[in-house]
Amino acid sequence: MSYAQFLSSKLAAAGAVEGCMLTVATGGRTYRGVLMPHHEFSGHDIVILKVKSGYNIGIRVAADAEIKVESQPVEHHRPSEEGTVKPGLKNLVLIGTGGTIASYVDYRTGAVHPALSTADMINAVPEIRDVANLKAQVLFSIFSENMTVPHWQKLAQAVADELNAGADAVIIPHGTDTMSYTAAALSFMLGDVPKPVVLVGSQRSSDRPSSDASSNLMAAARFCVNGNRAGVFVVMHDTSGDDSFAVHCGTRVRKMHTSRRDAFHSINVPPVAHLDRDGKIEFSGPGRATSAAKAVATTGMNQHVVLLQFYPGMDPELFRDVILKSKGVVIAGSGLGHVNENMVPLIREADSRGTVVVITSQCLNGRTNLNVYNTGRDMLAAGAVTVQDMLPETAYVKLMWALANTNSPEAAKEVMRTPLAGEMGDRRLV
Repeated sequence: MSYAQFLSSKLAAAGAVEGCMLTVATGGRTYRGVLMPHHEFSGHDIVILKVKSGYNIGIRVAADAEIKVESQPVEHHRPSEEGTVKPGLKNLVLIGTGGTIASYVDYRTGAVHPALSTADMINAVPEIRDVANLKAQVLFSIFSENMTVPHWQKLAQAVADELNAGADAVIIPHGTDTMSYTAAALSFMLGDVPKPVVLVGSQRSSDRPSSDASSNLMAAARFCVNGNRAGVFVVMHDTSGDDSFAVHCGTRVRKMHTSRRDAFHSINVPPVAHLDRDGKIEFSGPGRATSAAKAVATTGMNQHVVLLQFYPGMDPELFRDVILKSKGVVIAGSGLGHVNENMVPLIREADSRGTVVVITSQCLNGRTNLNVYNTGRDMLAAGAVTVQDMLPETAYVKLMWALANTNSPEAAKEVMRTPLAGEMGDRRLV
């Protein structure tokens, strides 16, 4: 939808173009901000301004409104990705996948765009060059909810290739919504990876004063340079401020809030480490040191796996076809891992047909235990497998990997019972 004729005339008379700083006086109020593009969802009498907070607001402009241009757009030059290699610094590779953290601000319009080039990736946080030599590639540029198993497979192979080509660590800017799934997938596919592989995200975009994009990236880089820890990790804010960052095990982390900067928590274990704003690292316990070994990506995944959550009144007949057509099923049960007793015959039938049924708990904190009550014991007798304190989404990813890399349901069950990447434990740590 285009502007109304009167509004087009007012903007033209004021010399207003996208990206300029405007003041708009209308309806007894005055607004100030950067003029954003008018899109098809905007009313014909609406102008969109990006205000100081970084938010875009729509303003209904009356015919008697006054519009003034304070300043014209300024083009900001983004330098190329080429930089001087500094002797003595470690070599980090950024592999971009998309998400809020991998975006940059167009200073002409004030809009946020995904990083589509290596220059965009590296120059998003140029101060990282002070702590490491950087190389970057944009593998995908997608919303994290559009991440699929083939994306995980391609990403795992790209990580292994970069590490084997000489990278000291790989940082993966990633959208936050499904970052824990990707972290779990990489944890199993890369196994005993010899160097740090760090996923990092941003809860707030780089055009907002409260953005956590650059500080999270810097924390990830400092951990890679100074941590001497091998494995797959997630680094995000640990507080609402800029003074603390948590390093989470890739199989134990979950996004627990839709918008807070400290949304990511380690579940059932403490974070691997904390970093302060100056890069000081405090570890919570021992871990694998980095090594010169080769990275190996074992990327097989059986996608015929479903993740279900039990609820009161769950009708087995509604899920019968789904479960029996699947090679693996993860059920997040209530409490210790229970489902209604009417689900037990379906679990038994699925097991008899070679479908692996894994039970976790929707409580998240604490361990499953099907030995306490009769229903749980019936579930075990029907063939269900419990996985201690593993997160449901981690179990879902691991089951896909286990089915693809074993030759029988029983072998896959044994893999599910065996800790491989810190994903489960038999005692409480927090």
